[in-house]
Amino acid sequence: MTKRIYSLDVLRGVAIAIMLFLDGPPDKLYSILEHPQWAGLTIPDVALPMFAFAMGAGAAISMSRRDFPTKKILKRATFMFMIGILLEMQPFLFLWIFSPDFTAADFFERAIIHGRLFGIIQRLAITYALGIFIARAVKDIRGILLVAVVLLIVSSAGYHLYAPDNPFDETHNISQAVDYIFPGANHIYRPTHDPEGLYGCLAGTASVLFGFLAGKILVDNAAARDKIFVFCAASVILLIAGGLWSLTDIITKKLWATPYALINAGLDFLLLALFMKLFDEETPLKKFSQPFGALGTNPLFFFVANNALLTTLYIIPDGDIQNGVYLQLYYHTTQGLISTEFGATLFCALWALMWLPLAELFYKKKIIIKI
Repeated sequence: MTKRIYSLDVLRGVAIAIMLFLDGPPDKLYSILEHPQWAGLTIPDVALPMFAFAMGAGAAISMSRRDFPTKKILKRATFMFMIGILLEMQPFLFLWIFSPDFTAADFFERAIIHGRLFGIIQRLAITYALGIFIARAVKDIRGILLVAVVLLIVSSAGYHLYAPDNPFDETHNISQAVDYIFPGANHIYRPTHDPEGLYGCLAGTASVLFGFLAGKILVDNAAARDKIFVFCAASVILLIAGGLWSLTDIITKKLWATPYALINAGLDFLLLALFMKLFDEETPLKKFSQPFGALGTNPLFFFVANNALLTTLYIIPDGDIQNGVYLQLYYHTTQGLISTEFGATLFCALWALMWLPLAELFYKKKIIIKI
């Protein structure tokens, strides 16, 4: 394992911990732990842009140490994209195997003819590749920042030009229009929009580029306190910009709107500064960050493993989701404990904690599984 920046591992780990905690809620959670129906910002809404930011930072650190040939970038992005496709197909494959009422024809129709093309891993793959290609071509910090700003302006302008009277209407916006062109109405998550659709990759790439800027600062020879100051200043600027932009655009993960990207980047810079201050040196608080640091060394592995296991346990043993192992565990443990929200939240917390021993083992053995 090459020398890693611990605070960045912790940031990645926080993003993955949120995903592990909230990816498979068995019942209704507290509203702050659930995605808003359309506009708004809650805890699960910060995880994906945080991870995109961390990917950009990690890429900048790696590029400072070795070359990133085009073939290598495309190979990793393609591999990630295909992993995402397999995750989208897995439920239908398992239904075919375990449900007697689900035929091969059903699998072909649901997974191939109407299968979803984009998803979380696919979004990360696309924005990762675009971000690295842009950063590799532009190179200097000012140029990368300029491209990120242009991407956000273009993304925002598209909504207003396409539907000037109501740019962010859930049933009529430019993101939906692009989805209907590619990948087509048969291959999106919802009829009205795909939260990981192609148009959102504009602002999503800007999130990666903000992370890339953070990574370039991390590998600079400046003192740690100076880096922390720059990160805090960047956080304030981005949070103010996102707040002002939200006067004209909505804050929503569903579209990865410009103020959503700006506010999340501001939070990420602030968290990275905080983690540098608290955890990069040996301090009494560092031991509390260890679970996140461990998760952050193999973040995509745990995301993929978690989704694959959730799908498996939801469907086994007979293809009836309500009778699946996952929900049966919930029904016989924490369901209704104090309240519906408390019982479901506790179950999600226990599920996330289940991954920590494996993360710690990988961390101690210095096992890195790259996806």
